[in-house]
Amino acid sequence: MIIDFIGAIATGLGLLGIVLLLNRLTGRRLGRWIYPATVALGMIGYTVWAEYSWPVRTVEGSPHLVLASANRQGVFYRPWTYVWPQRTRLILIDRSQTLIHPDFPQMVRTQVLFIGRWEPIRVAGVIFDCAARARADLAQGVELNADGTLEGGSWRVLEADDPVLATACAVGEEIRNERGDNT
Repeated sequence: MIIDFIGAIATGLGLLGIVLLLNRLTGRRLGRWIYPATVALGMIGYTVWAEYSWPVRTVEGSPHLVLASANRQGVFYRPWTYVWPQRTRLILIDRSQTLIHPDFPQMVRTQVLFIGRWEPIRVAGVIFDCAARARADLAQGVELNADGTLEGGSWRVLEADDPVLATACAVGEEIRNERGDNT
């Protein structure tokens, strides 16, 4: 939050410097109102850019994260978000924490990250069964046995078009292909 505040002030002051230079080069023909207007527009512009670009910057800044889902939300105090909805929460798959069961290639164990704008990051361990379209949360005491059965937990059947399931299975397939497993 402090970084965005500093960025907004720096953008406003940077634009002020450009307008001061332009005013001097044009023989001081610009009105005095242009200075606060420039700072305000620069700060508002930076804030809007930061709010709309944070999902892209988050994913590009962490190449091991794969975007699975993002909600889009409009809020009344930002009426433009009804036309151009903002992404306020992301669900990502951590590729670096993804494992494939050696005997059951349809089983993908991974970490799912829940990232919200101005919220702490939450991480959950999850096992996906890509063949059965199901998931099991890895809470304390939940384990996947060597024979592919789940101990201490239960499977939740997911919709066929669930984006998190599709992304986790796609990441699992990529990892299998990189390893040379074509089973």
